[in-house]
Amino acid sequence: MTNLRDTAAALTTGKLTATEHVRRVLADLDSLAGTPWSNIVAARDDAAALESAAHADAEIAAGNWIGPLHGVAIAVKDNIDVAGLPTRCGSNVFADEPAADRDARIIEKLREAGAIVVAKTHLHEFAYGPTGLVNASGPAAHPHDPALISGGSSSGSAVLVAKGIVPVAIGTDTGCSVRTPAALCGIAGFKPSSGALPVDGIVPLSTTFDHVGLLTTDSLDTALAWGAMPGVAHLRSPVSGLRIGRLRGGIWDLAGTEFDAAADLACRTLTDLGADVVDVALPETDDLLGVYPIITGSEAYETHRDRFEADPGRYQAPTAALLEAQRDRPAHEYLRALRTAQRLRHSVLERLRRTENLDALITATTSIRSASLNSDPAELRAPLLQRCIPFSVLGVPAISVPAPGAGIGLQIVGLTAGTGGHGSHPAESAALAVALAVEGVDEN
Repeated sequence: MTNLRDTAAALTTGKLTATEHVRRVLADLDSLAGTPWSNIVAARDDAAALESAAHADAEIAAGNWIGPLHGVAIAVKDNIDVAGLPTRCGSNVFADEPAADRDARIIEKLREAGAIVVAKTHLHEFAYGPTGLVNASGPAAHPHDPALISGGSSSGSAVLVAKGIVPVAIGTDTGCSVRTPAALCGIAGFKPSSGALPVDGIVPLSTTFDHVGLLTTDSLDTALAWGAMPGVAHLRSPVSGLRIGRLRGGIWDLAGTEFDAAADLACRTLTDLGADVVDVALPETDDLLGVYPIITGSEAYETHRDRFEADPGRYQAPTAALLEAQRDRPAHEYLRALRTAQRLRHSVLERLRRTENLDALITATTSIRSASLNSDPAELRAPLLQRCIPFSVLGVPAISVPAPGAGIGLQIVGLTAGTGGHGSHPAESAALAVALAVEGVDEN
Protein backbone atom coordinates (compact mmCIF):
# COMPACT_ATOMS: atom_id res chain seq x y z
CA MET A 1 0.00 0.00 0.00
CA THR A 2 1.29 3.47 -0.89
CA ASN A 3 1.66 5.69 2.15
CA LEU A 4 2.59 9.32 2.61
CA ARG A 5 5.66 8.93 4.80
CA ASP A 6 7.40 6.53 2.40
CA THR A 7 6.45 8.61 -0.63
CA ALA A 8 7.69 11.83 0.98
CA ALA A 9 10.94 10.17 2.07
CA ALA A 10 11.57 8.85 -1.44
CA LEU A 11 10.90 12.27 -2.95
CA THR A 12 13.17 14.14 -0.57
CA THR A 13 16.06 11.68 -0.90
CA GLY A 14 15.90 11.56 -4.68
CA LYS A 15 14.95 7.87 -4.83
CA LEU A 16 11.79 8.96 -6.62
CA THR A 17 10.90 12.04 -8.62
CA ALA A 18 7.50 13.65 -8.49
CA THR A 19 7.15 12.96 -12.21
CA GLU A 20 7.84 9.26 -11.72
CA HIS A 21 5.43 9.17 -8.80
CA VAL A 22 2.63 10.88 -10.70
CA ARG A 23 3.15 8.70 -13.77
CA ARG A 24 2.83 5.58 -11.60
CA VAL A 25 -0.37 6.91 -10.03
CA LEU A 26 -1.86 7.76 -13.42
CA ALA A 27 -1.01 4.27 -14.66
CA ASP A 28 -2.74 2.78 -11.62
CA LEU A 29 -5.79 4.90 -12.37
CA ASP A 30 -5.73 3.60 -15.95
CA SER A 31 -5.70 0.04 -14.61
CA LEU A 32 -9.14 0.56 -13.02
CA ALA A 33 -10.77 0.49 -16.47
CA GLY A 34 -12.85 -2.62 -16.94
CA THR A 35 -12.86 -3.44 -13.21
CA PRO A 36 -15.62 -2.95 -10.61
CA TRP A 37 -13.85 0.31 -9.73
CA SER A 38 -13.94 1.86 -13.21
CA ASN A 39 -16.31 4.62 -12.00
CA ILE A 40 -14.21 5.70 -9.02
CA VAL A 41 -12.44 8.45 -10.97
CA ALA A 42 -14.86 11.21 -11.94
CA ALA A 43 -12.40 13.46 -13.81
CA ARG A 44 -8.68 13.90 -14.37
CA ASP A 45 -6.23 16.09 -16.29
CA ASP A 46 -3.03 14.11 -16.75
CA ALA A 47 -1.20 16.90 -18.55
CA ALA A 48 -1.84 19.38 -15.74
CA ALA A 49 -0.76 16.81 -13.12
CA LEU A 50 2.49 16.08 -14.96
CA GLU A 51 3.18 19.79 -15.39
CA SER A 52 2.77 20.26 -11.63
CA ALA A 53 5.05 17.28 -11.01
CA ALA A 54 7.78 18.77 -13.21
CA HIS A 55 7.53 22.02 -11.25
CA ALA A 56 7.77 20.12 -7.96
CA ASP A 57 10.87 18.27 -9.18
CA ALA A 58 12.56 21.54 -10.06
CA GLU A 59 11.76 23.05 -6.65
CA ILE A 60 12.88 20.00 -4.68
CA ALA A 61 16.10 19.74 -6.72
CA ALA A 62 16.79 23.40 -5.96
CA GLY A 63 16.48 22.71 -2.23
CA ASN A 64 13.08 24.35 -1.88
CA TRP A 65 11.30 21.39 -0.29
CA ILE A 66 8.10 22.63 1.35
CA GLY A 67 7.03 19.65 3.45
CA PRO A 68 5.53 16.13 3.41
CA LEU A 69 2.97 16.90 0.68
CA HIS A 70 5.47 18.40 -1.76
CA GLY A 71 5.30 16.45 -5.03
CA VAL A 72 2.71 14.02 -3.65
CA ALA A 73 -0.27 12.92 -5.76
CA ILE A 74 -3.66 13.46 -4.14
CA ALA A 75 -7.26 12.74 -5.14
CA VAL A 76 -10.16 15.12 -4.51
CA LYS A 77 -13.85 14.44 -3.95
CA ASP A 78 -15.97 15.66 -6.84
CA ASN A 79 -17.95 18.24 -4.90
CA ILE A 80 -14.79 20.35 -4.54
CA ASP A 81 -13.79 22.75 -7.31
CA VAL A 82 -10.49 22.08 -9.09
CA ALA A 83 -9.62 24.59 -11.79
CA GLY A 84 -9.89 23.07 -15.27
CA LEU A 85 -12.06 20.15 -14.18
CA PRO A 86 -15.86 19.96 -13.91
CA THR A 87 -17.58 19.56 -10.54
CA ARG A 88 -20.36 17.04 -11.13
CA CYS A 89 -21.14 15.84 -7.56
CA GLY A 90 -22.00 12.39 -8.87
CA SER A 91 -25.20 13.71 -10.41
CA ASN A 92 -26.91 14.10 -13.76
CA VAL A 93 -28.05 17.49 -12.47
CA PHE A 94 -24.52 18.82 -13.09
CA ALA A 95 -23.77 16.64 -16.12
CA ASP A 96 -23.36 19.67 -18.40
CA GLU A 97 -21.52 21.91 -15.96
CA PRO A 98 -18.40 23.58 -17.43
CA ALA A 99 -15.00 23.16 -15.86
CA ALA A 100 -14.36 25.19 -12.73
CA ASP A 101 -12.47 28.39 -13.44
CA ARG A 102 -10.67 28.43 -10.09
CA ASP A 103 -9.66 26.15 -7.25
CA ALA A 104 -11.60 25.81 -4.04
CA ARG A 105 -9.72 27.38 -1.16
CA ILE A 106 -8.73 23.97 0.24
CA ILE A 107 -7.14 23.09 -3.11
CA GLU A 108 -5.23 26.38 -3.05
CA LYS A 109 -3.91 25.47 0.41
CA LEU A 110 -2.93 21.99 -0.75
CA ARG A 111 -1.10 23.40 -3.75
CA GLU A 112 0.67 25.81 -1.39
CA ALA A 113 1.86 22.69 0.44
CA GLY A 114 3.11 21.22 -2.86
CA ALA A 115 0.42 18.59 -3.43
CA ILE A 116 -0.51 17.52 -6.97
CA VAL A 117 -4.15 16.82 -7.88
CA VAL A 118 -4.36 13.72 -10.09
CA ALA A 119 -8.07 12.93 -10.02
CA LYS A 120 -11.52 13.85 -8.83
CA THR A 121 -13.43 11.02 -7.22
CA HIS A 122 -16.80 9.30 -6.89
CA LEU A 123 -19.17 10.44 -4.13
CA HIS A 124 -22.65 9.65 -2.91
CA GLU A 125 -24.76 12.09 -4.94
CA PHE A 126 -24.32 15.64 -3.63
CA ALA A 127 -22.71 14.14 -0.49
CA TYR A 128 -26.23 13.39 0.78
CA GLY A 129 -25.78 9.88 2.12
CA PRO A 130 -23.36 7.56 3.95
CA THR A 131 -23.25 4.53 1.63
CA GLY A 132 -21.63 5.45 -1.69
CA LEU A 133 -24.49 3.61 -3.40
CA VAL A 134 -26.14 6.63 -5.01
CA ASN A 135 -24.34 8.16 -8.00
CA ALA A 136 -25.22 8.69 -11.66
CA SER A 137 -22.35 6.37 -12.61
CA GLY A 138 -23.44 3.63 -10.19
CA PRO A 139 -22.28 2.64 -6.71
CA ALA A 140 -18.74 2.68 -5.37
CA ALA A 141 -17.54 -0.85 -4.69
CA HIS A 142 -15.53 -1.69 -1.59
CA PRO A 143 -11.79 -1.62 -2.40
CA HIS A 144 -11.23 -5.24 -1.31
CA ASP A 145 -14.62 -6.87 -2.00
CA PRO A 146 -16.60 -5.48 -4.95
CA ALA A 147 -19.81 -7.10 -3.67
CA LEU A 148 -19.84 -4.69 -0.72
CA ILE A 149 -20.28 -0.94 -0.26
CA SER A 150 -17.37 1.41 0.35
CA GLY A 151 -19.30 3.78 2.59
CA GLY A 152 -19.76 7.44 1.79
CA SER A 153 -20.18 10.04 0.93
CA SER A 154 -16.42 10.37 0.26
CA SER A 155 -16.49 6.96 -1.37
CA GLY A 156 -14.02 7.32 -4.21
CA SER A 157 -11.45 9.14 -2.11
CA ALA A 158 -11.48 6.31 0.44
CA VAL A 159 -11.28 3.62 -2.25
CA LEU A 160 -8.22 5.13 -3.95
CA VAL A 161 -6.36 5.38 -0.64
CA ALA A 162 -7.38 1.90 0.48
CA LYS A 163 -6.29 0.40 -2.86
CA GLY A 164 -2.88 2.04 -2.44
CA ILE A 165 -3.22 4.25 -5.51
CA VAL A 166 -2.82 7.63 -3.77
CA PRO A 167 -1.36 8.26 -0.31
CA VAL A 168 -3.75 11.11 0.51
CA ALA A 169 -7.24 12.02 -0.61
CA ILE A 170 -9.55 14.89 0.26
CA GLY A 171 -13.18 14.45 1.19
CA THR A 172 -15.94 16.33 2.92
CA ASP A 173 -17.67 15.28 6.13
CA THR A 174 -21.05 16.71 7.09
CA GLY A 175 -22.37 13.89 9.26
CA CYS A 176 -19.91 11.01 8.74
CA SER A 177 -18.68 11.26 5.17
CA VAL A 178 -14.94 10.92 5.77
CA ARG A 179 -15.08 8.78 8.91
CA THR A 180 -17.57 6.14 7.71
CA PRO A 181 -15.86 5.20 4.41
CA ALA A 182 -12.54 5.15 6.28
CA ALA A 183 -13.99 2.72 8.82
CA LEU A 184 -15.45 0.44 6.16
CA CYS A 185 -12.35 0.53 3.94
CA GLY A 186 -9.78 0.01 6.69
CA ILE A 187 -7.98 3.37 6.54
CA ALA A 188 -7.89 6.62 8.53
CA GLY A 189 -10.43 9.40 8.01
CA PHE A 190 -9.97 12.72 9.80
CA LYS A 191 -12.55 15.47 10.24
CA PRO A 192 -10.85 18.49 11.86
CA SER A 193 -12.87 20.94 13.92
CA SER A 194 -15.46 23.16 12.29
CA GLY A 195 -13.78 25.92 10.28
CA ALA A 196 -10.27 24.48 10.62
CA LEU A 197 -10.13 23.88 6.86
CA PRO A 198 -11.98 26.20 4.46
CA VAL A 199 -15.14 25.13 2.62
CA ASP A 200 -15.14 27.94 0.02
CA GLY A 201 -15.54 26.51 -3.49
CA ILE A 202 -17.31 23.35 -2.31
CA VAL A 203 -20.87 22.51 -3.32
CA PRO A 204 -22.61 22.61 0.06
CA LEU A 205 -24.75 20.00 1.69
CA SER A 206 -25.16 21.82 5.01
CA THR A 207 -23.54 25.22 5.42
CA THR A 208 -23.76 24.67 9.19
CA PHE A 209 -22.11 21.24 9.40
CA ASP A 210 -19.91 20.84 6.29
CA HIS A 211 -16.25 20.07 7.04
CA VAL A 212 -13.28 19.25 4.82
CA GLY A 213 -11.44 16.07 5.82
CA LEU A 214 -8.39 13.95 5.03
CA LEU A 215 -8.20 10.27 4.11
CA THR A 216 -4.86 8.48 4.50
CA THR A 217 -3.47 5.02 5.14
CA ASP A 218 -3.21 5.48 8.90
CA SER A 219 -3.07 8.08 11.66
CA LEU A 220 0.64 8.78 11.24
CA ASP A 221 0.08 9.77 7.62
CA THR A 222 -2.89 11.84 8.78
CA ALA A 223 -0.69 13.68 11.26
CA LEU A 224 1.90 14.35 8.55
CA ALA A 225 -0.69 15.63 6.08
CA TRP A 226 -2.47 17.73 8.71
CA GLY A 227 0.79 19.27 9.92
CA ALA A 228 1.75 20.09 6.32
CA MET A 229 -1.32 22.28 5.82
CA PRO A 230 -0.48 26.00 5.75
CA GLY A 231 -1.41 27.67 9.02
CA VAL A 232 -1.39 24.46 11.08
CA ALA A 233 1.11 24.01 13.91
CA HIS A 234 0.64 20.36 14.86
CA LEU A 235 2.60 19.16 17.86
CA ARG A 236 2.56 15.58 19.10
CA SER A 237 0.71 15.27 22.42
CA PRO A 238 1.90 12.50 24.75
CA VAL A 239 -0.87 10.04 25.59
CA SER A 240 0.41 9.69 29.13
CA GLY A 241 -1.63 12.01 31.33
CA LEU A 242 -4.52 12.43 28.91
CA ARG A 243 -8.01 11.76 30.26
CA ILE A 244 -10.09 9.82 27.75
CA GLY A 245 -13.80 9.05 27.95
CA ARG A 246 -15.14 5.67 26.74
CA LEU A 247 -18.69 6.42 25.64
CA ARG A 248 -21.34 4.25 27.27
CA GLY A 249 -25.13 4.01 27.29
CA GLY A 250 -27.76 4.17 24.54
CA ILE A 251 -26.38 3.88 21.01
CA TRP A 252 -22.82 3.86 22.36
CA ASP A 253 -23.24 0.43 23.96
CA LEU A 254 -22.40 -2.47 21.66
CA ALA A 255 -21.91 -4.93 24.51
CA GLY A 256 -20.78 -8.40 23.52
CA THR A 257 -19.98 -7.43 19.93
CA GLU A 258 -16.70 -7.35 18.05
CA PHE A 259 -16.95 -3.54 18.10
CA ASP A 260 -17.09 -3.58 21.89
CA ALA A 261 -14.12 -5.95 22.04
CA ALA A 262 -12.07 -3.69 19.74
CA ALA A 263 -12.81 -0.68 21.93
CA ASP A 264 -11.91 -2.68 25.05
CA LEU A 265 -8.51 -3.55 23.59
CA ALA A 266 -7.89 0.06 22.56
CA CYS A 267 -8.74 1.29 26.04
CA ARG A 268 -6.37 -1.23 27.63
CA THR A 269 -3.62 -0.04 25.29
CA LEU A 270 -4.25 3.58 26.26
CA THR A 271 -4.25 2.71 29.97
CA ASP A 272 -0.96 0.83 29.60
CA LEU A 273 0.51 3.97 28.01
CA GLY A 274 -0.45 6.08 31.00
CA ALA A 275 -3.79 7.56 29.92
CA ASP A 276 -6.69 7.80 32.35
CA VAL A 277 -9.61 6.03 30.63
CA VAL A 278 -13.05 6.47 32.20
CA ASP A 279 -16.61 5.55 31.24
CA VAL A 280 -18.63 8.58 30.13
CA ALA A 281 -22.28 9.08 29.22
CA LEU A 282 -23.58 11.46 26.57
CA PRO A 283 -27.18 12.04 27.65
CA GLU A 284 -27.60 14.70 24.95
CA THR A 285 -27.15 12.11 22.18
CA ASP A 286 -30.81 12.02 21.13
CA ASP A 287 -30.96 15.83 21.00
CA LEU A 288 -27.79 15.97 18.88
CA LEU A 289 -29.17 13.35 16.53
CA GLY A 290 -32.50 15.15 16.39
CA VAL A 291 -31.25 18.55 15.22
CA TYR A 292 -28.96 17.17 12.52
CA PRO A 293 -31.54 16.05 9.89
CA ILE A 294 -33.60 19.20 10.36
CA ILE A 295 -30.67 21.54 9.81
CA THR A 296 -28.96 19.48 7.11
CA GLY A 297 -32.19 18.76 5.27
CA SER A 298 -33.36 22.37 5.34
CA GLU A 299 -30.03 23.67 4.09
CA ALA A 300 -29.75 20.98 1.40
CA TYR A 301 -33.23 21.81 0.13
CA GLU A 302 -32.41 25.54 0.03
CA THR A 303 -29.32 24.79 -2.08
CA HIS A 304 -31.22 22.57 -4.52
CA ARG A 305 -34.69 24.12 -4.45
CA ASP A 306 -34.75 25.75 -7.88
CA ARG A 307 -33.12 22.84 -9.72
CA PHE A 308 -35.12 20.22 -7.85
CA GLU A 309 -38.48 21.88 -8.42
CA ALA A 310 -37.67 22.45 -12.08
CA ASP A 311 -36.63 18.85 -12.82
CA PRO A 312 -36.67 16.39 -9.90
CA GLY A 313 -36.17 13.48 -12.29
CA ARG A 314 -32.53 14.43 -12.85
CA TYR A 315 -31.75 13.49 -9.25
CA GLN A 316 -31.20 9.88 -8.24
CA ALA A 317 -34.34 8.52 -6.54
CA PRO A 318 -32.94 8.29 -2.97
CA THR A 319 -31.64 11.87 -3.16
CA ALA A 320 -34.94 13.10 -4.57
CA ALA A 321 -36.79 11.41 -1.71
CA LEU A 322 -34.60 13.14 0.88
CA LEU A 323 -35.12 16.54 -0.75
CA GLU A 324 -38.85 15.97 -1.20
CA ALA A 325 -39.18 15.32 2.53
CA GLN A 326 -37.83 18.81 3.29
CA ARG A 327 -40.18 20.77 1.00
CA ASP A 328 -42.80 21.70 3.59
CA ARG A 329 -40.63 22.04 6.67
CA PRO A 330 -41.57 25.30 8.42
CA ALA A 331 -38.86 27.92 8.94
CA HIS A 332 -39.48 28.06 12.69
CA GLU A 333 -38.53 24.37 13.00
CA TYR A 334 -35.21 25.00 11.25
CA LEU A 335 -34.46 28.07 13.35
CA ARG A 336 -35.34 26.25 16.57
CA ALA A 337 -32.98 23.42 15.58
CA LEU A 338 -30.17 25.92 14.90
CA ARG A 339 -30.63 27.48 18.32
CA THR A 340 -30.77 24.07 19.97
CA ALA A 341 -27.55 23.03 18.22
CA GLN A 342 -25.82 26.18 19.41
CA ARG A 343 -26.99 25.58 22.98
CA LEU A 344 -25.87 21.95 22.86
CA ARG A 345 -22.42 22.87 21.57
CA HIS A 346 -21.91 25.19 24.50
CA SER A 347 -23.37 23.00 27.24
CA VAL A 348 -22.00 19.63 26.10
CA LEU A 349 -18.46 20.87 25.49
CA GLU A 350 -18.47 22.79 28.77
CA ARG A 351 -19.42 19.62 30.62
CA LEU A 352 -17.01 17.32 28.79
CA ARG A 353 -14.08 19.72 28.99
CA ARG A 354 -14.59 21.44 32.33
CA THR A 355 -16.65 19.10 34.49
CA GLU A 356 -15.43 15.76 33.13
CA ASN A 357 -11.98 17.22 32.38
CA LEU A 358 -11.67 15.14 29.21
CA ASP A 359 -9.09 15.45 26.43
CA ALA A 360 -10.72 12.93 24.10
CA LEU A 361 -13.51 10.39 23.61
CA ILE A 362 -13.39 6.93 22.05
CA THR A 363 -16.16 4.84 20.48
CA ALA A 364 -16.86 2.66 17.45
CA THR A 365 -17.26 4.64 14.22
CA THR A 366 -20.09 2.48 12.87
CA SER A 367 -22.06 -0.54 14.06
CA ILE A 368 -21.54 -2.55 10.85
CA ARG A 369 -18.45 -3.54 8.88
CA SER A 370 -20.03 -3.05 5.45
CA ALA A 371 -23.12 -4.17 3.53
CA SER A 372 -24.12 -5.57 0.17
CA LEU A 373 -24.18 -3.36 -2.90
CA ASN A 374 -27.81 -4.43 -3.20
CA SER A 375 -28.73 -2.83 0.13
CA ASP A 376 -31.43 -0.20 0.54
CA PRO A 377 -29.57 3.07 1.27
CA ALA A 378 -32.32 4.19 3.66
CA GLU A 379 -31.81 1.14 5.88
CA LEU A 380 -28.09 1.85 6.25
CA ARG A 381 -28.35 5.48 7.32
CA ALA A 382 -28.59 4.83 11.07
CA PRO A 383 -25.79 2.25 11.48
CA LEU A 384 -23.42 4.31 9.32
CA LEU A 385 -24.32 7.80 10.55
CA GLN A 386 -25.50 7.92 14.12
CA ARG A 387 -22.18 7.44 15.95
CA CYS A 388 -20.58 10.21 13.90
CA ILE A 389 -23.33 12.86 13.78
CA PRO A 390 -22.96 14.14 17.36
CA PHE A 391 -19.39 15.26 16.75
CA SER A 392 -20.33 17.07 13.56
CA VAL A 393 -23.01 18.96 15.45
CA LEU A 394 -20.51 19.75 18.21
CA GLY A 395 -17.92 20.83 15.61
CA VAL A 396 -15.06 18.97 17.31
CA PRO A 397 -12.32 17.03 15.51
CA ALA A 398 -12.81 13.29 15.06
CA ILE A 399 -10.75 10.61 13.36
CA SER A 400 -11.68 7.05 12.47
CA VAL A 401 -8.79 4.60 12.56
CA PRO A 402 -8.70 0.85 11.98
CA ALA A 403 -8.56 -1.19 15.18
CA PRO A 404 -5.48 -3.43 14.91
CA GLY A 405 -6.37 -6.82 13.47
CA ALA A 406 -10.11 -6.27 13.81
CA GLY A 407 -11.19 -4.65 10.54
CA ILE A 408 -13.27 -2.23 12.58
CA GLY A 409 -13.16 1.56 12.69
CA LEU A 410 -12.65 3.23 16.06
CA GLN A 411 -13.51 6.90 16.34
CA ILE A 412 -11.36 9.24 18.44
CA VAL A 413 -12.81 12.65 19.27
CA GLY A 414 -10.54 15.51 20.33
CA LEU A 415 -11.65 17.82 23.13
CA THR A 416 -8.52 19.48 24.56
CA ALA A 417 -9.04 23.23 24.89
CA GLY A 418 -6.42 25.99 25.11
CA THR A 419 -2.93 25.75 23.66
CA GLY A 420 -0.89 24.31 26.51
CA GLY A 421 1.95 23.36 24.18
CA HIS A 422 -0.31 21.41 21.83
CA GLY A 423 0.12 23.62 18.75
CA SER A 424 -2.43 25.79 17.01
CA HIS A 425 -5.17 23.13 17.15
CA PRO A 426 -4.97 21.37 20.53
CA ALA A 427 -8.08 19.22 20.13
CA GLU A 428 -6.79 17.91 16.80
CA SER A 429 -3.41 17.17 18.39
CA ALA A 430 -5.08 15.21 21.19
CA ALA A 431 -7.23 13.20 18.77
CA LEU A 432 -4.23 12.33 16.63
CA ALA A 433 -2.11 11.35 19.65
CA VAL A 434 -4.78 8.94 20.87
CA ALA A 435 -5.29 7.58 17.34
CA LEU A 436 -1.57 6.91 16.95
CA ALA A 437 -1.54 5.03 20.26
CA VAL A 438 -4.64 3.00 19.39
CA GLU A 439 -3.20 1.95 16.03
CA GLY A 440 0.20 1.24 17.53
CA VAL A 441 1.85 3.23 14.76
CA ASP A 442 5.58 3.78 15.27
CA GLU A 443 6.41 7.44 14.78
CA ASN A 444 10.15 6.88 14.56
